[in-house]
Amino acid sequence: MSLTSAKEFFSEHAPDIDVIELEQSTATVALAAEGHGVEPAQIAKTLALRVGDEVILIVTRGDARLDNKKYKDRFGTKARMLGFEEVELETGHPVGGVCPFGLAKPHTVYCDESLKAFDVVVPAAGAINAAVHINPHRMAELTGAEWIDVSEA
Repeated sequence: MSLTSAKEFFSEHAPDIDVIELEQSTATVALAAEGHGVEPAQIAKTLALRVGDEVILIVTRGDARLDNKKYKDRFGTKARMLGFEEVELETGHPVGGVCPFGLAKPHTVYCDESLKAFDVVVPAAGAINAAVHINPHRMAELTGAEWIDVSEA
């Protein structure tokens, strides 16, 4: 279902972008970088977090970690990642395939400034072996994402 919803998202909003399905898993940053022939930093990982009663998604570069101070300054609370089971329920995508496209429920999406270092990033596309190659500014535009700075420098 989630791969289908990601493909439907691109069919409707960006038909020029193809979802790339590989034979092998790309569920981790290292596997995705190897499979797509890019640096780990170019993998755009999507983090699902809870802020109060709201679930938010933050897309950041593959080698980045959340900076707890920056996160708390921006959201007024500590970062709380969703539990494994909760991720698919909220996003419609399995862990390892989570992306900001074709979500099961509407969630606020943020893109970390760290993604702007690249012309092309590689976020997942709803499955542990699917992704797209996309300009980070276009990804933010397509998902209605706000740019924020919450990763470690």
